[in-house]
Amino acid sequence: MAFQDFDIITQRRQQERKQKIRRRITIAIVSTVVVLLIAAAAVCVVVYKNNQNVASEQNNKKSPPAQVKPVNVAEKAVKTVCANTDYKKTCEDSLLKAVKNDSEPLDILKASFAVASEEIDKVIKQASDLKFDSPFKKAAFNDCLVLLNDAKEELNSSISSVKGKDLGKLSSIKPDINNWLSAVLSYQQTCVDGFPAGPEKDSMQKLLKTVKELGSNALAIVSQVSSILSTLQEPSAHRKLVGLDELGYPMWMNAEHHRMLKADGTKFTPNVTVAKDGSGKFTTISAALDAMPEKYSGRYVIYVKEGVYDETVMVTKKMVNVTMYGDGSQKSIITGSKNYVDGTPTFQTATFAVLGDGFFAQSLGFRNTAGPEKHQAVALRVQADRSIFVNCRMEGYQDTLYAQTHRQFYRSCYITGTVDFIFGDAAAVFQNCMIYVRKPMENQQNIVTAQGRLDKRQTTGIVIQNCKILADDKLEPEKAKFRSYLGRPWKEYSRTIVMESEIGDLISPAGWMEWNGDFALKTLYYAEFGNKGPGSNTAGRVKWAGYKSIKRDEALGFTVGPFLQGETWIKNSDVPVRFGMFT
Repeated sequence: MAFQDFDIITQRRQQERKQKIRRRITIAIVSTVVVLLIAAAAVCVVVYKNNQNVASEQNNKKSPPAQVKPVNVAEKAVKTVCANTDYKKTCEDSLLKAVKNDSEPLDILKASFAVASEEIDKVIKQASDLKFDSPFKKAAFNDCLVLLNDAKEELNSSISSVKGKDLGKLSSIKPDINNWLSAVLSYQQTCVDGFPAGPEKDSMQKLLKTVKELGSNALAIVSQVSSILSTLQEPSAHRKLVGLDELGYPMWMNAEHHRMLKADGTKFTPNVTVAKDGSGKFTTISAALDAMPEKYSGRYVIYVKEGVYDETVMVTKKMVNVTMYGDGSQKSIITGSKNYVDGTPTFQTATFAVLGDGFFAQSLGFRNTAGPEKHQAVALRVQADRSIFVNCRMEGYQDTLYAQTHRQFYRSCYITGTVDFIFGDAAAVFQNCMIYVRKPMENQQNIVTAQGRLDKRQTTGIVIQNCKILADDKLEPEKAKFRSYLGRPWKEYSRTIVMESEIGDLISPAGWMEWNGDFALKTLYYAEFGNKGPGSNTAGRVKWAGYKSIKRDEALGFTVGPFLQGETWIKNSDVPVRFGMFT
């Protein structure tokens, strides 16, 4: 028996060695595919040198030299990289001008960002010749210039992120690159959307056509490379992040959802205090922001005492890592009434706009009081990456909350409106929020969301998790008179997920509404999972190709962990958060 046991052990060791060899071979093969997919440059160089060696040997033997055709390494590499993009000709034409025969794989990746940035410069120069016959159109153009410069900054960030990196480290920076490139596409579309229908809008759309294609191609290149790189990683690594679901409020919070709007007692030490009554250093929020040091290490904390602050506030891109907190979302309130009907482009109607990365707001109210008859009137516009709102209140009617770009997290917030009142093209998760639908005008329908994803590779979308979607007190007795929907597709690849939430009976059995005919119905991604309440029955939902009732495994991909990379920037010591599922 001892010898038999030894034989068995020997066989097992042999099998283990074989498995290790197979694993090494697999890794080697995948690594090779990655390099080929990025550029194919190394292979082409080897082929070219071998051909030269063959010719040299033939000369040494005094034989007639072989007719060797030089290999255009750059062309081969570019064609390989562009093969899976949506705009192949644009990809090849642009990169062939930028890539040299001695380019490294990451040089080609950086070139895909650089050509898009250069094209934006061309657009800005060409657009300067456009003429505008109204202040509104001129304002829209000025917004375009700001947005296009924002796009250039995001592309430059993408270029900087791959400097000094080797190919194997690309997967670690992939989420940031996808985040920036997704924003680049959004900025361009926001520029176009700012113009009313007419020749100016058509002209700007035509000018931006190539920029849009280059941005899409850059996303495609990053996507195809990183997808192969991910196969080299341990499959359990990502799942471990998804499973971190014990870092939020305790489990009883789900059962007593009505308590979620209470302040959590987090304490701050303010750098400055804003007070309407003069008891602070400043009487306006804008003045406090203007006085912020240009260079400040750590978080800059602004305390906004109880009061109604009627002002238009902007946290600029230079104002990073700002914390702003108040005495309560119904006590410390920032209000305004700018609106589209009175001649302000939607982009500029926001009462409060956030551009500086790392913004954190708690216990504040944001209002736009223009009313339903004024149509687009934004209370809060958020462009900042890694922005967090806790126990805040956003009040308006149409277009209340503009979740414009980048990664955003909302916890225990109160959001109210009528038409498309949560909209934009950010990657935004709303967790434990109260979403109240208001009474619209007589000829209107209510739509909670209008997500603006433009490209199938953008990492953006609206996720509503463990929230309540209900009628407010004024709509409740008249809700039968108005149709209300969870969302409609603002752009072609619109993506919205409602999961683990309570949906009231105000929501139409169809659940979702068309934007215009069959536009985007095949390309959108609308999903529901684990919802409850009288409006959650999916039996009567729309039959669009893009709508689906998903299972838990698919829903996990839209939780805070994987969708926002939340573990890297949402600190559980400061912010209550559930990284995974609630159930």
